[in-house]
Amino acid sequence: MHIGMWGSAIIVSVIISWLMYRYLAPDSWKEWTRAGVLQAFIIAFYAEMYGFPLTIYFLARFFGLDLAWGDGGNLWAQLFGTPTAHIIAMLLGYALVFYGATLVAEGWRRIHLARRSAVLMTDGIYAHVRHPQYSGLFLIVFGEGVVHWPTIVSVLAFPIIVLAYTFLARKEESHMLALFGNEYRAYQQRVPMFIPRIQSLDLRSFR
Repeated sequence: MHIGMWGSAIIVSVIISWLMYRYLAPDSWKEWTRAGVLQAFIIAFYAEMYGFPLTIYFLARFFGLDLAWGDGGNLWAQLFGTPTAHIIAMLLGYALVFYGATLVAEGWRRIHLARRSAVLMTDGIYAHVRHPQYSGLFLIVFGEGVVHWPTIVSVLAFPIIVLAYTFLARKEESHMLALFGNEYRAYQQRVPMFIPRIQSLDLRSFR
């Protein structure tokens, strides 16, 4: 049972927040406002996962659904009446989280190589998406907060996070256009922003 494990909620929130700032550190106060949306999501999400199942309480209280607080408060287990639903959702969700974390880490590694050399990074994963770190972030939030453990907060926050980081990506691209001009314009036309073309993906992206 996850309910009432407030110590775990605090520990996990701190660890996830540290990883977020490690790989997606904001560069300005405006970027901190976007990071604040993600930070609020993390705190609210893990407080509900390990602390109090607010979503189940809300659905039972205001919509009259016959939901118990079994299986640690996972909504899928309650809706389908079996912990197997939770296990399936967990496996699918963590697969998305793992892939998303790989994109974030690989994007971070390559962009720091480019910054040291003062060149435009277009190799590896950057040959498939222009913002792999944000693509990875979206997969992590979706996999954990919608697929694995959906809550009212996480489902509502997901599109807000996508919108906030889309605006941030566009701002960053304006800066890149100022730095690299036509080279970056050609890159924009050649490579999608967040969603790769399926036929272009292969293992060489991570070499």
